[in-house]
Amino acid sequence: MSRTVTKTAFTVGLLIMLLAVPALGATVNKSIKIEADSEVDGATSVNGSISVGENAVVTGNVKTVNGTIRVDRGASIEAASTVNGGVRLAAGVQSESLNTVNGSIKVGESASIGGEIKAVNGRITVEKDSSVAGDVSNVNGQIELAGTEVGGNLKTVNGDIELADASVVKGDLIVEKSSGWGWGKSKRRKPRIVIGPGSRVEGKIVLEREVELFISATAEVGGVEGEMSMEDAVRFSGSRP
Repeated sequence: MSRTVTKTAFTVGLLIMLLAVPALGATVNKSIKIEADSEVDGATSVNGSISVGENAVVTGNVKTVNGTIRVDRGASIEAASTVNGGVRLAAGVQSESLNTVNGSIKVGESASIGGEIKAVNGRITVEKDSSVAGDVSNVNGQIELAGTEVGGNLKTVNGDIELADASVVKGDLIVEKSSGWGWGKSKRRKPRIVIGPGSRVEGKIVLEREVELFISATAEVGGVEGEMSMEDAVRFSGSRP
């Protein structure tokens, strides 16, 4: 029940924020394109996608309800938020936060996220040499980090997690107990957690449910607690279990 309430509150809150359409840089049923090398104070749509050109500077938020947000190489935005759609960041992009309800989030190489990355139903991928200062979390969907540093916690409920290419999580890696209504199949399935070669979880792996846990012989973790212990982990050599 509490998980359902939390997801509903997040969705409603995001909808309210997105529907507060500013007077400038806003449309209802059209997509928005911000030109390369330009500077604007934000962009909002309801039923349209938003694209930000290379090296553009957006000093405000980029928001839509039904649409995808794409940010090209070297651009800078305040935050990206959508309800039904994905968020795609190219290499070298800077943003404070990324949020979606139903959609995936992909962050290219050498990007910098000053806050959180959060999805409800969607895959999250962060590529090499990128950093996220806050938490990375979802409910349903895979989380893949490749050569990435996360300053906060890494959290999921039903998703798989893979840390590759010496990724670092400075907080905890948490798999929360599934308590939503329905979703029988996802509740029965065990998430697959892989801590790859050279990767590090400086906090603990906190498991509120049983998972398939694989830890590389060259990875480091601060311990395993909850429904499982370090003795339950499968240690492996090579690039993948």
